[in-house]
This record gives sequence, structure tokens and C-alpha cells, in this order.
Amino acid sequence: MHYSEYANMSDFIEVTTTVSTEEEAYKMTRSIVENRLAACGQVIGPIASIYWWQGSIEKGKEWLCVFKTSKDSYDRLEKAIKDLHSYKVPQILSFEIREGYKDYLKWVNSSIKVKKGKSKEV
Repeated sequence: MHYSEYANMSDFIEVTTTVSTEEEAYKMTRSIVENRLAACGQVIGPIASIYWWQGSIEKGKEWLCVFKTSKDSYDRLEKAIKDLHSYKVPQILSFEIREGYKDYLKWVNSSIKVKKGKSKEV
């Protein structure tokens, strides 16, 4: 899809997930970017998380992964995250980009295009 086909900046999204180890965060992010499911991925952490799990409040250290992509890529990105994730019920959230620097979004779009011989299967 060409950038000109995106009528609205809202055609782009930011997707987040959290993982339990730094190694898992970098491995997942690398795979997703290599497979052009996202233009870039950022790893942030460690962060402290407090959450309900199986009837009790848990506390843990996690790493936050943030991906920039298009709405058209969401289903494939979600599948890849689930396939690569160690959690039984991973956090996978998508946020619409309402505004952004047009040249950056053009770069996001061009980076997620599949180029012959440049993409691997997840």
C-alpha cells in the first residue's frame, strides 16, 4: 500500500505488549521488525507491574514492547505476538495514531511493505 492510499493518519497504530524478560523482548521485537509487521519496535524496561492473576494480586518485573505499524498489519502482528509470547494471556493493545509527522508515517508505511527476499515467516 502506498502512503498516498492512507487518507487519514488514523490508518496507523501503535501496538504494545509486555513480556517477562529482556531477552524475550528483544527476540520478539527483532522478529516482528524483520518480518515487516512493524516499522520499528522499542523495548522499555524493566517496568514494575501489579496485576490480578488467578485470584491474587501479583507483582512482577516486565519489559514493554511498542510497535509502530498500520491498521492493515494488526491481525498479522497480533498473531506473531501470540506465537512468540511466553504468557498464556498476553497484553496486546492497539492505539490509533490521531496525528503525527507525515514524513515519519511515510517511513513507517514504506518499512512495513514486504520486499522480495527481505522478509521471513514468523
